Amino acid sequence: MRGLRRTVSLALAVAAAGGVLAGCGGGADDSSSAPGWCPAVAAHEVRCGTVARPLVADRPDLGEVNVGYAWIRHGRGDMPNMGTIVPNPGGPGVPMIAHAAEAATLTETMLADHDLLLIDPRGTGVSGPIDCDVTEREFQLGSHDQQQQAVARCGEHLGPRAAGYTTAATADDFDAVRAKLGIDKLVLYGISYGTYLMPVYAQRHPEHVQSIVLSGAYPPDYDKLQRPNAEAVSLTLRRICERSRACDPATAVADLRATAQRLRDTPIAVDGPNPLLLDEAKLANFIFEEGTSNVGMDPAALTPLGMLPAALHAAVAGDDGPLREFATHIVAGSPYEKIGAFIAVTCNDYPQFWSPEAGVPQREQQYRHALAQVPELGAFSTEGFAAAQRDQGDVCLRWTTASHPRPDQMREPLPNVPVLVLSGDLDAVTPDANGKLAAARFQHAIFLSVPNTGHVPDLEPSGCVVGLVNEFLRTGALASTSCVQQIPPIAVTPVSK
Repeated sequence: MRGLRRTVSLALAVAAAGGVLAGCGGGADDSSSAPGWCPAVAAHEVRCGTVARPLVADRPDLGEVNVGYAWIRHGRGDMPNMGTIVPNPGGPGVPMIAHAAEAATLTETMLADHDLLLIDPRGTGVSGPIDCDVTEREFQLGSHDQQQQAVARCGEHLGPRAAGYTTAATADDFDAVRAKLGIDKLVLYGISYGTYLMPVYAQRHPEHVQSIVLSGAYPPDYDKLQRPNAEAVSLTLRRICERSRACDPATAVADLRATAQRLRDTPIAVDGPNPLLLDEAKLANFIFEEGTSNVGMDPAALTPLGMLPAALHAAVAGDDGPLREFATHIVAGSPYEKIGAFIAVTCNDYPQFWSPEAGVPQREQQYRHALAQVPELGAFSTEGFAAAQRDQGDVCLRWTTASHPRPDQMREPLPNVPVLVLSGDLDAVTPDANGKLAAARFQHAIFLSVPNTGHVPDLEPSGCVVGLVNEFLRTGALASTSCVQQIPPIAVTPVSK
């Protein structure tokens, strides 16, 4: 759920940026020369620098982390600055400064009269990236047991420093950058995990929030079993079949259930550059997490999600070839999270099934007890879907760090500012149900479900969603959302009768 994995398609976003990104190292720092990592954005002044922050607030012996920022100034010198947009692209573990092209594309119109402040969260990018001796590929493609071992290895590698990688610490880093630059209020733009981070900032620093946009959102106290996500997988299959008329909705869901049950007992081997064993958990992960990400960014292009109904139907008929092809397409992508930061933040902050003080045997017992209360999750077995989750289930079972207040335990009020929450209605990572819960935390939030888009809807190619975000940031409201109804259905492989 949450942590995007691939928040936006890097190649597409860079191409869409056109001439926005001019190169690197051409910005202006507070000193006479900019650091080498400072991006240059055509027609904009860019100031880059770092802020030294304690790694763990009450442990000076653990040292500091230098948090890097790139401050892109608005391009119309004759116009007053209407605000400073601070985006976070998800993860946790995705850096921001290296994705200046995407950020400038999303906010190109806004850059006429808004500044853009890019900050690499601690543990990523130029802000002290974590090296946990775990690779992104290992964590994505490994078995569930291998993922647990990777988490344990990461925790052992970090030792007491692991306590420094929390959402609250990152939020306070952002505020330290704001204070250094003398900015009064921030426009918070969170995508995926950014929708978890930005409300924490708003709770801890409410007086410095101007407005908030949350895209692909989920609340801090989300369902630990992730029932909305499991149910969204079936709902997404129904929707793409109904809208494309390429498949029967009920049959697609029945095929998913039958295939998941078979793979539970008899996994299939997927060969190629990234060989793996496709079992029920891996199938569920590939569908809900990877398969519904970036959907709708090119409606005419066939995506793994569009391939899925036909692949499942063929598998039920005894032909696993299309299902292997689906899995091969999924693993061909290049994740760009800093996986150490992903592990540390999710295991520190996300609500777990066990008491943090419990030992591993007791944690296992508490986890099994929780799963036993629910017979199935959507079209999957409870154990299968729980094991599909890289940031939930029992993946953090062997993570050990000091107990601290998690975001779901925070009770500070959120500021009464304009809030826009966006969801893609084909998104099973952060489905509509979770987006509505995230919006309900604010006094006057606008919730908008964008049809025919997945996780996340911002880069659908018509410009409708970006235009709505621009309108909202300038006015605090939306006059009309009718353009979302013109977003076309995605391509789906016809299912043979």
